[in-house]
Amino acid sequence: MTADDATVAVPKPIVYGVAGALSPMVRRIVADNPGMMTGPGTNTYLVGIDEIAVIDPGPGDAAHLDAIAGCGGDRIRWILLTHTHEDHSPGALLEPDRTGAEILAFGPGEGRGKVRLDGTLGDGDVIEATEFHLTALHTPGHASNHLCYLLNEERTLFTGDHIMQGSTVVIAPPDGDMAAYLASLDRLKAIRPRLKTIAPGHGYVIDDPQTTIDGYIAHRLEREQQVLAALRDQGPTTIADIVEALYADVPAELHPVARRSVWAHLRKLVDDGVAKGDRFDGEWSAV
Repeated sequence: MTADDATVAVPKPIVYGVAGALSPMVRRIVADNPGMMTGPGTNTYLVGIDEIAVIDPGPGDAAHLDAIAGCGGDRIRWILLTHTHEDHSPGALLEPDRTGAEILAFGPGEGRGKVRLDGTLGDGDVIEATEFHLTALHTPGHASNHLCYLLNEERTLFTGDHIMQGSTVVIAPPDGDMAAYLASLDRLKAIRPRLKTIAPGHGYVIDDPQTTIDGYIAHRLEREQQVLAALRDQGPTTIADIVEALYADVPAELHPVARRSVWAHLRKLVDDGVAKGDRFDGEWSAV
């Protein structure tokens, strides 16, 4: 082991249902719902000591909700959702019965992900507690109602599914929008003063926010050019054929997810005026 190796911080192992302190103001509880789309599980964050905001209560899992209530109790005043997908929000429907907290998000969502809210948060709205301020930032892309939350006192950004540790984010139309996603990433990159850490919805805390955001943008733009090159090389083609060509090194079970992301890229390329096509199962071509 070199001196440089000795300075590398090893993340604490994840223990489901146990609150772990990430900073003087933030604790994390990880839901026991690991999987292909959730990584180690959904991260629930408790911000504050005297007054607590719970960010993403996760799935409606009784043990997970018990851990949240046991950690925060009647000090929980707000339940904040980054978005209303099913691995982040169902616990919000059960938690107020224990705490009396109000549920807030950008919007209630639609279909199976719809959540009853006590109020909505717009871009720039601030949750003001005795010890902290959380600023809501509207970051559409992964979901049209997606919010990130900036803890001003610690310069920590809670990113839900906008940025995740260890993997890229699925952008699945029609609610997912690649152009909006890239614009949202650019916006986070421009936050001043700079971010110190990112607390993602899945995975470990990210200590190099600017490098990570740059990497996300570069990856998406590179994939966009690969999709456009495939259109030009193959002539009229399908999303399935593009995925077979571009994702040959990706396990086949992930190809359905990859098709949704390619669809998102194609829709952006159409809006940019360099591609033609419309339907997920239709033909696409370069202009």
